[in-house]
Amino acid sequence: MRYAVQWVRSVVFIAQMYVAMLVLAVVFAPLALVRRDMALRACHTYCHYVRWSAAWIAGLRSEIRGTVPDGAVLVAAKHQSFFDIILIFGALPRPRFVMKKQLKWAPLLGWYAMRIGCVPVDRGKRGSAIKDMMKRVAAGQEEAGQLIIYPQGTRVAPGAKMPYKVGTAVLYDQMKQDCVPVATNVGLFWPKHSLFRKPGLAVVEFLPPIPAGLPPRDFLAQMETVIEQQSDALMDETQGKG
Repeated sequence: MRYAVQWVRSVVFIAQMYVAMLVLAVVFAPLALVRRDMALRACHTYCHYVRWSAAWIAGLRSEIRGTVPDGAVLVAAKHQSFFDIILIFGALPRPRFVMKKQLKWAPLLGWYAMRIGCVPVDRGKRGSAIKDMMKRVAAGQEEAGQLIIYPQGTRVAPGAKMPYKVGTAVLYDQMKQDCVPVATNVGLFWPKHSLFRKPGLAVVEFLPPIPAGLPPRDFLAQMETVIEQQSDALMDETQGKG
């Protein structure tokens, strides 16, 4: 009976989450059209709402640990579900993503992504897009922020292994900025390819920064080690309480 009730709560949560996305996007659109900071506020408002409604409706609480960076850094995060995107984006003051160029044409979502400074790229041309972004920042045409990237390139279920792609190391070398790794356990509660949301405490943890200037091979190895070890520790912590 309890399992069936949680299924109902999960479906209700998911349905209202997407309704809220549409409503907030429309409500904020006139302000976001004339002020880019209002586009970011709309996205932050949505992230905070999803966290609140996940706890209230589905019993899925969330916590941000570690020191959240506020300067210009590369953020390399473990990616287990849509919820870690919500938690990381909502915590950062000026977040942006590297995204597929096709997404810029997505209704509302693509427009907001461009307004907050996300970087659309063609396959194989990420380097030139990042250089263009850095030139705009240097020229004062847009604010520096926290560029979020998922080093494994896709969602990875808890316990599954997938290599970390060299593209993150190339980006780190190009940007000449510190990198803040992020670990998470959210996949235990918000699984890939499932509507079920398990109650509990989902965590994302901002780890100590990896300083700029390391050889790309050394950076990649260090980043993978710290993210995987701390993500495993967070999942062990959760499962030990279960």
